[in-house]
Amino acid sequence: MSVIDYNKALSSKIKEIKPSGIRKFFDIAGTMEGVISLGVGEPDFSTPWVIRKAAIKTLERKHIIYGPNKGIAPLRKAIRDSIEKKHGVSYDSEDEIIVTVGGSEAIDMAVRGMLDPGDEVLVVEPCFVCYAPLVELAGGVPVSVPTKIENSFKLTVDDLKDKITDKTKLLILPFPNNPTGAVMTKEDLEPIADLIRNTNIMILSDEIYSELTYGRKHFSIISLDGMRERTILVNGFSKAYAMTGWRLGYMAAPRPIVSQLAKIHQYGIMCSPYISQNAAIEALTSCDGEVKRMVDEYDVRRRYLVSEFNRIGLSCFNPEGAFYVFPYIGDTGLSSEEFCERLLYEEKVAAVPGSAFGSSGEGFMRISYAYSLKHLMEAMHRIEKFVERLKEERHES
Repeated sequence: MSVIDYNKALSSKIKEIKPSGIRKFFDIAGTMEGVISLGVGEPDFSTPWVIRKAAIKTLERKHIIYGPNKGIAPLRKAIRDSIEKKHGVSYDSEDEIIVTVGGSEAIDMAVRGMLDPGDEVLVVEPCFVCYAPLVELAGGVPVSVPTKIENSFKLTVDDLKDKITDKTKLLILPFPNNPTGAVMTKEDLEPIADLIRNTNIMILSDEIYSELTYGRKHFSIISLDGMRERTILVNGFSKAYAMTGWRLGYMAAPRPIVSQLAKIHQYGIMCSPYISQNAAIEALTSCDGEVKRMVDEYDVRRRYLVSEFNRIGLSCFNPEGAFYVFPYIGDTGLSSEEFCERLLYEEKVAAVPGSAFGSSGEGFMRISYAYSLKHLMEAMHRIEKFVERLKEERHES
């Protein structure tokens, strides 16, 4: 019987990619009893009934089919109308919008379609774990652009300008930000736009958390003069509408970009789920009130966690978007990885080390508040016990 060497069979590039730091702790927690898992950004709300009802009606028609490659026309028109209403920017629903399998597919499609081997991509950190690996898989070179807590984790021109080279092809702009909860205002984005306008760099603006902001409305860089033409806008339905398992997102971009990127979607995916697309129309047209209700509840949890972390001595940045807090744990004497591992095994609370979101996240941990206040209160009780134990250990040593 012949034996295959799987190490040789696999791509050297895939073997170099590290597994997701988020999933690592989530998987460990899944093997333990009594764990409070605050690691995954999954809303604890049910998908609004009007959305589920639309899916049921689609099922009852018994005509569940492949859809058009770019998405069904009524949904693409609803996406176009939503973007225009919120940002004052127009797209052609036929040629400038693609419905994707989650925002993740849109990001992957954009990265693969834009890069040639050796092209550089500016990755603003801390950030969601997928960007740099997808760049590497596409043959590109991720270039970390760290943001700082003293700047409220916003991207500044000073952070950016020294990272630009003649190989820079793309800037990934992830705001509202996962994991920090930072947002960028119009005033924050204007100098970034001024810098990029003088280059041939495209922007991938990941706005999946755009509906989840507190005290201010989200502002998109596409609204600034000349930026629609150089931006690939990515959004989706998972976070704002509690539709994670429906796997639906979208991309809006200039026609010459979409016409080429659509080939990746066509050959790799073909089309997004027909049932989910029909349901998503209701999300965009009928669910503003449901989204507001969820945001109001997230806001209660957000304010509770920020107050509690500060009270127990873990300085916590006050997020203005998404549903995460990012407390500083560097003063405990433990690395992010060590802190989260001990917290999991000693107090059965699963959080994500800040280092999972890039080297600039070291010294922090991410807590998702897409969980009930009851769960968050019990988790904070356990975290406080753990922090007190660490203080005792340092005192004794």
